[in-house]
Amino acid sequence: MLLRISAKSVLLGAVSAVALMSAAQAADVVQEQAAPGFNWSGVYVGFGLGAGANVHKLSSDFVPVSLNGIGGEGVYGQVTAGYDYMVSQRFLLGGLIDTHVGTIKTSLDAGGFNADIKETYGFDVGMRAGYLLTPSTLGYVLGGYAWQKYKLDSNAGIGFDWDQGGYFVGAGVETAINSNWTLKGEYRYTRFSTNDSLLSDAGLPVPDGTLNLDTSRHTFEVAASYRFNANDGGGASFETPSYNWTGFYVGGGLGAGAVVHQIEIPPLAGAKFNGLGGEGVFGEASIGYDQDMGSWVVGGLVDARLSGIKSKLELGGFLGVDSINLNTDYGFDVLGRIGMKVNEATLAYALAGYSWQHFKLDAPAPLDADWGSSGFSVGAGLETALSDKMTVGIEYRYSQFEKEDFSDALPIPSGLAMATPSFHTVRIDAKYKFN
Repeated sequence: MLLRISAKSVLLGAVSAVALMSAAQAADVVQEQAAPGFNWSGVYVGFGLGAGANVHKLSSDFVPVSLNGIGGEGVYGQVTAGYDYMVSQRFLLGGLIDTHVGTIKTSLDAGGFNADIKETYGFDVGMRAGYLLTPSTLGYVLGGYAWQKYKLDSNAGIGFDWDQGGYFVGAGVETAINSNWTLKGEYRYTRFSTNDSLLSDAGLPVPDGTLNLDTSRHTFEVAASYRFNANDGGGASFETPSYNWTGFYVGGGLGAGAVVHQIEIPPLAGAKFNGLGGEGVFGEASIGYDQDMGSWVVGGLVDARLSGIKSKLELGGFLGVDSINLNTDYGFDVLGRIGMKVNEATLAYALAGYSWQHFKLDAPAPLDADWGSSGFSVGAGLETALSDKMTVGIEYRYSQFEKEDFSDALPIPSGLAMATPSFHTVRIDAKYKFN
């Protein structure tokens, strides 16, 4: 089967490339200026591009049935302002506020009818705590309040909007690329409060709780920030690790993310639904080799993962069935990567290659099935040295797998129902280099 290479996947690759090229323009000065004098205390402003997916859980107070969930995906742009303060030589505390606009959406197209549920704009207000891995590179966690505007549009005159508040938590790596500018990669998990009045707010004569909407979101952003007094001295004075990127390594990490299945039912007026969503966490192990080329590093890796990312339909014992799960339980990747040293001990890189994923439909017979699917992954990350042998990093991947005709796994006619899954995942990992 042929892979469906969508405009989204091309755009996601472009997002990574733009971030890396902006760092590349400063390559000649990075090695000299991103030195121990960088001062992390002070005011900063930033801008970034990101990608991700959301999952809507639908439930009701009146029937014991729920679906987790309805999924959407897309990209977004964000601007940020913040203040950081070094409370000791290596620890940092700060606050931030940002606003974003984007295209993360769920879409339905059938028989000339189309509708979208889209995240239009929103903002976050939060705090972060960081630890200097090197004088020029910060690892941090963050959290706070999130607010989001949603809009339902259709070509049938049906449309309304609503907003939801909630919280976000996340983690990231930020590194200096010259005397005032930094580059960061950041993951956020956002969970919004339950909306139990969506249908009544839309004008339908139903009580609150008829339909409950719980929304969560997984996003990754690549952003550049300008720090107004970063070069005025007072930076950390401990040494930067000396690290040679050439050699074999083993690694392991933990990650989280979401899957969106585009469902196609051709006999139903050519219906396309993007899509059926799921979310969860996973663990991953890898082995690879890098070659240090001076300012650039090239390499390859193989990794394997066990995953808890799944979609879940709760039926509450209806027809003797408690739940039906679509699991993405294990898989592997064979990838190449190319990176540029943005300072003495930190690498910004892009990667791409082959991916394989196993899927399992956990349902009563004869609907239970499992299958494997080939595809591709593209992504980007930041990795920094902790010592002459160890590195840590954060990495985003967009993965898309080939279309699955369910007649290959289920007792249904060919061409009745098909699915094309895509993943948005982020992992934080550590690597040990042997030589």
